[in-house]
Amino acid sequence: MALWLGFLICTTAIVFAGTKLSKYGDIIAEKTGLGRTWIGVVLMASVTSLPELVTGISSVTYAGVPDIAAGDILGSCVFNMLILAILDAIYHSMPISAKAHHGHVLSAGFGIFLLSIVAISLFAGNHIPSLGWIGLYTLLFAVIYLIAMRMVYFYEKKQLSEFVKEMADELRYREIPTRTAVVNFVINATIVIIAAIFLPKIGEEIAEVTGLGQTFVGNIFIAISTSLPEVVVSVAAVRMDAVDLAIGNLFGSNIFNIFILAIDDLFFIKGPILSFVQMSHTISALSAITMTAIAVIGLTYRTEKKRLFLAWDSLGIVLVYTINLMLLYAMRR
Repeated sequence: MALWLGFLICTTAIVFAGTKLSKYGDIIAEKTGLGRTWIGVVLMASVTSLPELVTGISSVTYAGVPDIAAGDILGSCVFNMLILAILDAIYHSMPISAKAHHGHVLSAGFGIFLLSIVAISLFAGNHIPSLGWIGLYTLLFAVIYLIAMRMVYFYEKKQLSEFVKEMADELRYREIPTRTAVVNFVINATIVIIAAIFLPKIGEEIAEVTGLGQTFVGNIFIAISTSLPEVVVSVAAVRMDAVDLAIGNLFGSNIFNIFILAIDDLFFIKGPILSFVQMSHTISALSAITMTAIAVIGLTYRTEKKRLFLAWDSLGIVLVYTINLMLLYAMRR
């Protein structure tokens, strides 16, 4: 009972502080002149992925459970794509993929690229070359992440200047001083960090008590908990009709999540992290790839009608998530 209470407390803290963190990150971006181009794919994605970052580092250092770290990252990527379907259910006027702009295909493509490298590396195991204790893929993740951010920035700057201008007008915080925003950002970031530090150990104990295994717990419970800031931010954005902000946050979070995996590898000094985790994580990597590919098809085809309360692409995403859950449960250990 105490374990689940601890899990609930950490989760509640992340939801509360994560929401505030995103708000003040938005204000800081405005005050510093960074522009709304970065809000969805870069700034908001990195801010809402802070729990994954802290959880991953504490998993491989403080708790010594790399499976929790890898499960959290890949499970979060899968859950982020499920959030797309949730947003589609909330957005009643039309399929959310029809409302979003085509530029998200670029960040989605980079997400598929990075997740594919993860899947290949998991399958290859110890056969992947290493540099000291880090895997060669860690350098690839860092380089591809930087290239992705640069390309997304210039694409957005070229294609979406009018959209960005409109969003800036809608989301202006004239009455809040920069100092207030920075102080509140730091306070809420600290809350998220403290809550996320305790999550890996709680997850490890839940895995032992329930017999579900670290891979399953990391991919499901910890991943959902650390992805709650994405849920809160994305739902809030859709409710104010900022669909592209919400979708950009989700695709950007997946890109940043793989970059976090590279950071986790740096802190995991036993060797390349993907050589020390269960191969069943490949299921989540492939599920995230499949779900992202379905989202890309939906963004490209842009159907104008929904079946029941979900568009066909959202139904496909839900189906893949369900299959992913069943396979992880069947292979738990």
